[in-house]
Amino acid sequence: MLSINNLSFYFGSRPLYEGISLHIKPKDKIGLIGANGTGKSTLLKLIAGEYQPDEGDISKAKDCTIGFLNQDLLSFQSDESIVSVAMQAFEEANKVSAQINEILAKMETDYNDDLIDKLAKKQDAFEALEGYTLQSKAEEILEGLGFKTADLEKPLKTFSGGWRMRVILAKMLLAKPALLLLDEPTNHLDLPSIQWLENYTKTYDGSIVIVSHDRAFLDNCVNKIALVSHQDIQVYAGNYSYYLEESELRNEIQHNSFLNQQKQIKDAEKFINRFKAKASKARQVQSRVKALDKVDKIHDVVEDNASINFNFNFSKPSGKVILELEDTSKSYGDLKILEKTNAAILRGDKIALIGANGKGKSTLLRIIDGTEDTQGNRKDGFNVLKAFFAQHQLESLTLTNEIIEELKQAGSEKTELELRQLLGCFLFSDEDIFKKIKVLSGGEKSRVALAKTLLSEANFLLLDEPTNHLDMQSVNMLIQALDQYEGSLVVVSHDRHFIKHVANKIWYIEDHQIKEYPGTYDEFMYWQLEVVGAKKEEPQKAKKTEAKVKSIDKQKTTTPSAQISNDIKKTEKELTGIESSIEKVQAKIAAIEEAMSQPEVFGDVDKLSTENKKLEAENATLETLNNDWEKLALALDQLESQIK
Repeated sequence: MLSINNLSFYFGSRPLYEGISLHIKPKDKIGLIGANGTGKSTLLKLIAGEYQPDEGDISKAKDCTIGFLNQDLLSFQSDESIVSVAMQAFEEANKVSAQINEILAKMETDYNDDLIDKLAKKQDAFEALEGYTLQSKAEEILEGLGFKTADLEKPLKTFSGGWRMRVILAKMLLAKPALLLLDEPTNHLDLPSIQWLENYTKTYDGSIVIVSHDRAFLDNCVNKIALVSHQDIQVYAGNYSYYLEESELRNEIQHNSFLNQQKQIKDAEKFINRFKAKASKARQVQSRVKALDKVDKIHDVVEDNASINFNFNFSKPSGKVILELEDTSKSYGDLKILEKTNAAILRGDKIALIGANGKGKSTLLRIIDGTEDTQGNRKDGFNVLKAFFAQHQLESLTLTNEIIEELKQAGSEKTELELRQLLGCFLFSDEDIFKKIKVLSGGEKSRVALAKTLLSEANFLLLDEPTNHLDMQSVNMLIQALDQYEGSLVVVSHDRHFIKHVANKIWYIEDHQIKEYPGTYDEFMYWQLEVVGAKKEEPQKAKKTEAKVKSIDKQKTTTPSAQISNDIKKTEKELTGIESSIEKVQAKIAAIEEAMSQPEVFGDVDKLSTENKKLEAENATLETLNNDWEKLALALDQLESQIK
């Protein structure tokens, strides 16, 4: 559908790409990844035709239409309603609709058969274009992206940049181009909207290339990963998790090839140095010299997964209780956020505050900080020292300071070497640390402010969307830093990978109340699925579950011992059968893993991909069997307790 052939592109004298090739096939869902500054957004602009390559070419099929969502569209404004802007996607239908309105206007003063005939034809054409259902489609997508029904007729210009970006995204999704280019589409979406977009992209008929640092998003909606690194692109046939596994195998192969080639080079150089003065060996020496000159050098693997070892300094530890909220209420006019809700934060809590935009997450964060007026009681704990990171706090940076100077003034006793290491984690290296704050971009200022927050001696951190403007490596660094942090924190984030590795409690706002789940994000999602699943369970499965529960409950009071014994034997037999199945599946998994370790498999991307799909299927089967085993084991315990 679209091919990039031997493309090179330069910024001044600096090569961004050198001789790269990439083929995008119909229904490809490609995740374009790489460190910040490697040229991911530039590649999308090259594909979209906004930039022209210095060498090579980009060829596409005649019917390959392209839709490009990029961050430059944040400034787009319009007086039209958001539903009208979204419906601009239907160009042909809008044209026919305008013609129908024009004919109707003429018919008010000149009602004749010719106009009636034209009107009928245009109405048929409009119906063929599904014109009468287009507005409902636009409304469905806008609401899926988080807009309320009451918002749809509001002018686009009344919304913030992030919400305007959602409208542009809706317009592109409605246009259904053959190739959709999405540059960080989740940056301005909340969790429900991200999950909606994931489901939409899975079933999208066209091809998609997505630049994203959201690992969970890439895992759930792409079938290929294209890694941009060292002016080149490497393609992996799978989602992000598959890429991590496959890249590890490729890196091992590349490192071994590098070592083998280095040995061959050293042996050749040793031969040349030993015999270059002997006339009898002159021909062989010259042959080795020419061979060395022609060698296509293999580069060693550059390790991207750097680790951080950061020591946080507390001037004093906090008490057991960080904060208590009692009968707390908050409203903005008629908009009710919280109503007589209670919550407590304890020492060691690492809380992720999640949920849809508009529910009051940022408001609650300010209430916790003590900068938002509320009704009710708010009690700070003993020796609590807070530090708050939010985008608006970039204004507190001293514009005339250099980056390294700004961190030195943060009040910590870190050495310059330690500060340099921390700045390196946030993508500032070498001479970058001497840049003035005033010349930094918004994203760079955000990273400086986040580094300052981590340097503070606070034993309680409040973090509002800290992963914005960070690439995957930097997010990983932040996760490691917060994992080593021994204080307490509350974070608002839509990055699921970040949340699952940082939080030990989940907070969300429901019915104007702060609700708490005392566990990790993965555990919270499992619990939520179980609760929702109990209501939406498949009818047959639900009936069986309900019947078993009722049977057990009834047996507790009315079933004779003989009947219970029979039920115990039956359940034990079922357990034995499942255990046998589990052993068989585990054997299959072991065989597949053994096959994947063989050179003929891990050296062949297609074979490796096939074996990996088999492994995923068997792991899914094993998980189902384990869940069934747990349910039966629980039922058996209940039965046995009745005859004790």
